[in-house]
Amino acid sequence: MHGRPLIGITTMSDHDAAGLHAPRFSINQSYNKAVMGAGGIPVMIPQIEDEDDLRAVYDTLDGLLMPGGVDIHPRFYGEEPHAELDPTDHGQDFIESNLIKWALADDMPVFGICRGHQVLNVLLGGTLWQDIPSQYATVFDHRESYKRKIRDYLAHDVRVASNSKLHEIIGADRVWVNTSHHQAIRKVAPGLRAVAWAPDDIVEGLESDSHTFVVTVQWHPEEMVRKHEWAHRLFVAHVEAAAARKHGLGTPELAAVSSGIAA
Repeated sequence: MHGRPLIGITTMSDHDAAGLHAPRFSINQSYNKAVMGAGGIPVMIPQIEDEDDLRAVYDTLDGLLMPGGVDIHPRFYGEEPHAELDPTDHGQDFIESNLIKWALADDMPVFGICRGHQVLNVLLGGTLWQDIPSQYATVFDHRESYKRKIRDYLAHDVRVASNSKLHEIIGADRVWVNTSHHQAIRKVAPGLRAVAWAPDDIVEGLESDSHTFVVTVQWHPEEMVRKHEWAHRLFVAHVEAAAARKHGLGTPELAAVSSGIAA
Protein backbone atom coordinates (compact mmCIF):
# COMPACT_ATOMS: atom_id res chain seq x y z
CA MET A 1 0.00 0.00 0.00
CA HIS A 2 1.39 3.38 -1.02
CA GLY A 3 2.15 5.58 1.96
CA ARG A 4 1.07 8.93 0.53
CA PRO A 5 -2.63 9.82 0.75
CA LEU A 6 -4.82 10.22 -2.32
CA ILE A 7 -6.58 13.60 -2.39
CA GLY A 8 -9.60 13.76 -4.68
CA ILE A 9 -10.12 17.09 -6.47
CA THR A 10 -13.39 17.75 -8.28
CA THR A 11 -13.41 19.16 -11.80
CA MET A 12 -15.48 21.60 -13.80
CA SER A 13 -16.84 21.24 -17.31
CA ASP A 14 -15.47 23.74 -19.83
CA HIS A 15 -14.49 24.30 -23.44
CA ASP A 16 -11.38 26.41 -22.88
CA ALA A 17 -8.92 24.15 -24.66
CA ALA A 18 -6.79 26.36 -26.89
CA GLY A 19 -7.40 25.47 -30.52
CA LEU A 20 -9.12 22.19 -29.74
CA HIS A 21 -12.72 23.39 -29.32
CA ALA A 22 -13.61 20.26 -27.38
CA PRO A 23 -15.46 19.84 -24.07
CA ARG A 24 -13.24 18.78 -21.21
CA PHE A 25 -13.19 18.30 -17.44
CA SER A 26 -10.53 20.50 -15.90
CA ILE A 27 -9.06 22.15 -12.85
CA ASN A 28 -6.24 24.67 -12.42
CA GLN A 29 -2.80 23.13 -12.10
CA SER A 30 -2.16 25.13 -8.93
CA TYR A 31 -4.46 22.87 -6.87
CA ASN A 32 -2.63 19.74 -7.94
CA LYS A 33 0.78 21.31 -7.36
CA ALA A 34 -0.22 22.55 -3.90
CA VAL A 35 -1.37 19.05 -2.92
CA MET A 36 1.80 17.45 -4.28
CA GLY A 37 3.90 20.06 -2.51
CA ALA A 38 2.17 19.13 0.74
CA GLY A 39 2.94 15.43 0.33
CA GLY A 40 -0.34 14.21 -1.16
CA ILE A 41 -1.18 12.61 -4.49
CA PRO A 42 -3.89 14.57 -6.35
CA VAL A 43 -6.62 12.59 -8.09
CA MET A 44 -8.72 14.62 -10.51
CA ILE A 45 -12.33 13.41 -10.40
CA PRO A 46 -14.24 13.70 -13.69
CA GLN A 47 -17.95 14.42 -13.72
CA ILE A 48 -19.09 10.80 -13.46
CA GLU A 49 -22.83 10.61 -14.04
CA ASP A 50 -23.56 7.31 -12.32
CA GLU A 51 -23.66 7.46 -8.51
CA ASP A 52 -22.35 3.92 -8.03
CA ASP A 53 -19.41 4.57 -10.35
CA LEU A 54 -18.66 7.83 -8.52
CA ARG A 55 -18.75 5.93 -5.22
CA ALA A 56 -16.17 3.48 -6.57
CA VAL A 57 -13.79 6.39 -7.19
CA TYR A 58 -14.58 7.94 -3.81
CA ASP A 59 -13.73 4.69 -2.02
CA THR A 60 -10.13 4.95 -3.23
CA LEU A 61 -9.61 8.40 -1.66
CA ASP A 62 -8.16 9.51 1.66
CA GLY A 63 -9.14 13.18 1.47
CA LEU A 64 -11.38 15.48 -0.55
CA LEU A 65 -10.50 18.94 -1.89
CA MET A 66 -13.29 21.04 -3.37
CA PRO A 67 -11.79 23.82 -5.50
CA GLY A 68 -13.04 27.08 -6.96
CA GLY A 69 -15.24 27.21 -10.01
CA VAL A 70 -18.55 28.51 -11.27
CA ASP A 71 -21.61 29.23 -9.13
CA ILE A 72 -23.57 26.43 -7.47
CA HIS A 73 -27.16 26.44 -8.66
CA PRO A 74 -29.36 28.37 -6.19
CA ARG A 75 -31.98 25.61 -6.20
CA PHE A 76 -29.72 23.93 -3.64
CA TYR A 77 -30.65 26.64 -1.15
CA GLY A 78 -34.24 27.24 -2.25
CA GLU A 79 -33.79 30.37 -4.34
CA GLU A 80 -34.44 31.41 -7.92
CA PRO A 81 -31.44 32.53 -9.98
CA HIS A 82 -30.45 36.16 -9.48
CA ALA A 83 -29.97 38.33 -12.58
CA GLU A 84 -26.21 38.45 -11.88
CA LEU A 85 -25.79 34.71 -11.29
CA ASP A 86 -22.76 33.39 -13.17
CA PRO A 87 -22.93 30.14 -15.16
CA THR A 88 -23.57 26.98 -13.15
CA ASP A 89 -22.29 23.44 -13.70
CA HIS A 90 -24.82 20.65 -13.14
CA GLY A 91 -22.16 17.94 -13.33
CA GLN A 92 -19.95 19.53 -10.69
CA ASP A 93 -22.98 20.15 -8.47
CA PHE A 94 -23.90 16.46 -8.77
CA ILE A 95 -20.52 14.97 -7.96
CA GLU A 96 -19.77 17.39 -5.12
CA SER A 97 -23.15 16.94 -3.45
CA ASN A 98 -22.55 13.20 -3.33
CA LEU A 99 -18.86 13.32 -2.44
CA ILE A 100 -19.44 15.75 0.42
CA LYS A 101 -22.27 13.64 1.80
CA TRP A 102 -20.09 10.54 1.85
CA ALA A 103 -17.00 12.34 3.14
CA LEU A 104 -18.80 13.88 6.10
CA ALA A 105 -20.45 10.57 7.00
CA ASP A 106 -17.06 8.82 6.88
CA ASP A 107 -15.15 11.65 8.58
CA MET A 108 -12.90 11.95 5.54
CA PRO A 109 -10.83 15.17 5.72
CA VAL A 110 -12.42 17.91 3.57
CA PHE A 111 -10.81 21.15 2.43
CA GLY A 112 -12.95 23.66 0.51
CA ILE A 113 -11.65 26.63 -1.46
CA CYS A 114 -13.77 29.51 -2.84
CA ARG A 115 -16.64 27.64 -4.57
CA GLY A 116 -15.83 24.68 -2.31
CA HIS A 117 -16.27 26.95 0.73
CA GLN A 118 -19.70 27.98 -0.54
CA VAL A 119 -20.81 24.53 -1.67
CA LEU A 120 -20.17 22.91 1.71
CA ASN A 121 -22.21 25.63 3.40
CA VAL A 122 -25.10 25.24 0.95
CA LEU A 123 -25.19 21.44 1.11
CA LEU A 124 -25.42 21.57 4.90
CA GLY A 125 -28.37 23.97 4.83
CA GLY A 126 -26.78 27.42 4.56
CA THR A 127 -27.41 30.13 1.98
CA LEU A 128 -25.41 32.53 -0.19
CA TRP A 129 -25.43 36.09 -1.34
CA GLN A 130 -25.83 35.33 -5.05
CA ASP A 131 -24.08 38.55 -6.07
CA ILE A 132 -22.14 40.69 -3.60
CA PRO A 133 -22.13 43.94 -5.65
CA SER A 134 -25.93 44.06 -5.94
CA GLN A 135 -26.92 42.42 -2.65
CA TYR A 136 -24.33 43.34 0.00
CA ALA A 137 -23.19 46.80 1.03
CA THR A 138 -19.39 46.92 0.91
CA VAL A 139 -16.54 49.13 -0.26
CA PHE A 140 -14.47 46.12 -1.30
CA ASP A 141 -14.32 44.49 -4.70
CA HIS A 142 -14.13 40.81 -3.90
CA ARG A 143 -13.05 40.08 -7.49
CA GLU A 144 -10.00 42.33 -7.22
CA SER A 145 -7.36 39.64 -7.83
CA TYR A 146 -9.34 38.23 -10.77
CA LYS A 147 -9.83 41.65 -12.36
CA ARG A 148 -6.13 42.46 -12.03
CA LYS A 149 -5.32 39.08 -13.60
CA ILE A 150 -2.86 38.50 -10.78
CA ARG A 151 -3.92 35.30 -9.08
CA ASP A 152 -1.90 35.90 -5.92
CA TYR A 153 -2.63 39.62 -5.60
CA LEU A 154 -3.27 40.37 -1.92
CA ALA A 155 -6.47 42.43 -1.98
CA HIS A 156 -7.56 42.59 1.67
CA ASP A 157 -6.88 41.13 5.07
CA VAL A 158 -8.97 38.62 7.02
CA ARG A 159 -9.25 38.23 10.76
CA VAL A 160 -9.14 34.68 12.07
CA ALA A 161 -10.90 33.40 15.20
CA SER A 162 -8.35 32.46 17.84
CA ASN A 163 -10.26 29.35 18.96
CA SER A 164 -10.27 27.68 15.55
CA LYS A 165 -8.40 25.00 13.64
CA LEU A 166 -7.80 27.59 10.93
CA HIS A 167 -5.96 29.81 13.43
CA GLU A 168 -3.99 26.81 14.69
CA ILE A 169 -2.81 26.12 11.14
CA ILE A 170 -2.17 29.70 10.02
CA GLY A 171 -0.68 30.81 13.31
CA ALA A 172 -1.90 34.41 13.09
CA ASP A 173 -4.90 36.54 14.04
CA ARG A 174 -4.86 38.34 10.69
CA VAL A 175 -3.49 37.60 7.22
CA TRP A 176 -3.69 39.23 3.80
CA VAL A 177 -5.35 37.18 1.06
CA ASN A 178 -6.21 37.22 -2.62
CA THR A 179 -9.86 37.39 -3.70
CA SER A 180 -11.74 36.26 -6.83
CA HIS A 181 -15.42 35.76 -5.97
CA HIS A 182 -18.76 37.50 -6.44
CA GLN A 183 -20.82 35.27 -4.14
CA ALA A 184 -20.47 34.83 -0.38
CA ILE A 185 -21.87 33.05 2.68
CA ARG A 186 -25.15 34.57 3.80
CA LYS A 187 -26.52 32.17 6.44
CA VAL A 188 -23.98 29.82 7.98
CA ALA A 189 -25.19 26.21 7.85
CA PRO A 190 -26.06 24.28 11.00
CA GLY A 191 -23.03 22.28 12.09
CA LEU A 192 -20.56 24.81 10.73
CA ARG A 193 -19.17 27.96 12.31
CA ALA A 194 -17.62 31.04 10.83
CA VAL A 195 -13.93 31.38 11.77
CA ALA A 196 -12.62 34.11 9.43
CA TRP A 197 -14.00 37.40 8.11
CA ALA A 198 -13.08 40.11 5.60
CA PRO A 199 -13.06 43.73 6.82
CA ASP A 200 -16.65 44.10 5.54
CA ASP A 201 -17.67 41.03 7.62
CA ILE A 202 -18.04 38.68 4.63
CA VAL A 203 -17.42 35.17 6.00
CA GLU A 204 -14.04 33.99 4.71
CA GLY A 205 -13.60 30.76 6.68
CA LEU A 206 -15.77 27.93 7.97
CA GLU A 207 -15.10 24.75 9.90
CA SER A 208 -16.86 21.89 11.64
CA ASP A 209 -16.11 21.09 15.26
CA SER A 210 -17.74 17.68 14.81
CA HIS A 211 -15.24 16.31 12.30
CA THR A 212 -11.52 15.63 12.36
CA PHE A 213 -10.83 18.05 9.50
CA VAL A 214 -13.49 20.09 7.70
CA VAL A 215 -12.07 23.51 6.86
CA THR A 216 -13.02 25.95 4.10
CA VAL A 217 -11.69 29.33 2.99
CA GLN A 218 -13.07 31.90 0.57
CA TRP A 219 -9.69 32.95 -0.84
CA HIS A 220 -7.28 30.96 -3.03
CA PRO A 221 -4.34 29.60 -0.99
CA GLU A 222 -3.31 27.31 -3.87
CA GLU A 223 -2.10 30.47 -5.65
CA MET A 224 -0.24 31.69 -2.56
CA VAL A 225 1.80 28.66 -1.49
CA ARG A 226 5.00 29.74 -3.26
CA LYS A 227 5.24 33.04 -1.37
CA HIS A 228 3.36 32.41 1.87
CA GLU A 229 4.31 29.56 4.17
CA TRP A 230 1.01 29.73 6.07
CA ALA A 231 -0.91 29.06 2.83
CA HIS A 232 1.24 25.97 2.23
CA ARG A 233 0.46 24.81 5.79
CA LEU A 234 -3.26 24.68 4.95
CA PHE A 235 -2.56 21.97 2.38
CA VAL A 236 -0.09 20.22 4.68
CA ALA A 237 -2.70 20.07 7.45
CA HIS A 238 -5.27 18.58 5.08
CA VAL A 239 -2.84 16.04 3.64
CA GLU A 240 -1.64 15.05 7.12
CA ALA A 241 -5.24 14.51 8.27
CA ALA A 242 -5.84 12.36 5.18
CA ALA A 243 -2.64 10.38 5.86
CA ALA A 244 -3.72 9.75 9.46
CA ARG A 245 -7.07 8.45 8.23
CA LYS A 246 -5.38 6.28 5.58
CA HIS A 247 -3.15 4.63 8.16
CA GLY A 248 -5.85 4.29 10.81
CA LEU A 249 -4.32 6.76 13.24
CA GLY A 250 -7.44 7.64 15.19
CA THR A 251 -11.06 6.88 14.45
CA PRO A 252 -13.15 9.74 15.85
CA GLU A 253 -16.90 9.43 16.12
CA LEU A 254 -18.80 10.19 12.94
CA ALA A 255 -20.60 13.48 13.06
CA ALA A 256 -24.36 13.77 13.16
CA VAL A 257 -24.11 16.95 11.10
CA SER A 258 -23.49 14.85 7.97
CA SER A 259 -27.14 13.81 7.98
CA GLY A 260 -28.17 17.43 7.42
CA ILE A 261 -27.15 17.59 3.75
CA ALA A 262 -29.95 18.82 1.53
CA ALA A 263 -31.26 16.39 -1.04
